[in-house]
Amino acid sequence: MKSAFDCDTATDAAATNPQIEFGRSADGFPVARVGDSAFAMLSARDGRHYLAAGWRIARPLAEWRQSDFYVHSSGLTDGAAFRARVLEQAEHQREKRALGRREVHSRAQTPWGVSQCATVYTEGVESHSTAGHGGFKLSAERNEHVHPLLRAMDGWYEEDCAWAVVAITFPDLFTGFERRCAERSVKDSWPDAWETIFGVVLGPGESYEKDRRAFHEAHAGDWIVVSAISSGHQQGFVECVATPGGRRGVDTEERRFLVAADEYAVGRFGFVIDPSRHVVYGGPSSFIDWQRGAS
Repeated sequence: MKSAFDCDTATDAAATNPQIEFGRSADGFPVARVGDSAFAMLSARDGRHYLAAGWRIARPLAEWRQSDFYVHSSGLTDGAAFRARVLEQAEHQREKRALGRREVHSRAQTPWGVSQCATVYTEGVESHSTAGHGGFKLSAERNEHVHPLLRAMDGWYEEDCAWAVVAITFPDLFTGFERRCAERSVKDSWPDAWETIFGVVLGPGESYEKDRRAFHEAHAGDWIVVSAISSGHQQGFVECVATPGGRRGVDTEERRFLVAADEYAVGRFGFVIDPSRHVVYGGPSSFIDWQRGAS
């Protein structure tokens, strides 16, 4: 029986574009080609999978190998999730072509160095790439449209997070995929601004920053691990350095604890010490900075 990845081309209605191919690599993992973009579902250590990307792999899909992929992103639960992500990227590429963005030569000065190239989205909205970073430049007129809570006075918006401010301000210039990413980014990074602008209250799980604040408020008086290392002196344990509320600084009190290795998991915002189970440790340390002072 053939799986969804054994055929050369996708057969569902959303993937009838001949530029979209699904298959399996030489090593047996699911792969796909969307135009010049290549995708793979690679195994992660925890039994899950993650999406990997490559560019212009000229060989047939059956000859692709893991070494062809150099960009890795968020996890995938199964083959159906991989297929959905690939089709999402195909739609993103189709929409992007329809937007008619123009690549132009540029030597403009940016906050990250000299621009190597620029993409014109429309008059007054350009993205610039440099040797190390990049971002958007809005003209003064365009920048006036950005909400004051999110506006950069110089009109520059870096590509890691702040680009999303441009996307939610001028949604017609972006694909559906980009708009969804931008919404997620603004909610995660600037939840207060999102709530004010759109008149909503973000609940648990809807904003990384709000969840982080809630975590630290709930554990302000607890010991939270700030450094951890597998103990070289206590087999099966992780040696942890923790501070009250996870705070850092020269005058912050630190304590060491031993946590069973099979219990220690960092979690989203840090590991919280449970004094009833995790013993304060004063023995030989695997931390270089603690080796001299440890008893």
